[in-house]
Amino acid sequence: MTHRRDALEAWGNALAGLGISWVLVASLRALGLWDAPAVVVSVVFFAASVGRSYVLRRLFRRWE
Repeated sequence: MTHRRDALEAWGNALAGLGISWVLVASLRALGLWDAPAVVVSVVFFAASVGRSYVLRRLFRRWE
């Protein structure tokens, strides 16, 4: 059962990442920040990735 939950968490993380990435790109473009220095865009995506991973890990640990 643990392996199934781990796989579900991995898929959930990947799919959430895809959705969040799409929203971030659209938002950065709408704000005119898409042409910002690469480090700014990288920091935004890094922060989103860490936040997403943390929230999903907490949700799956609570599920256990």
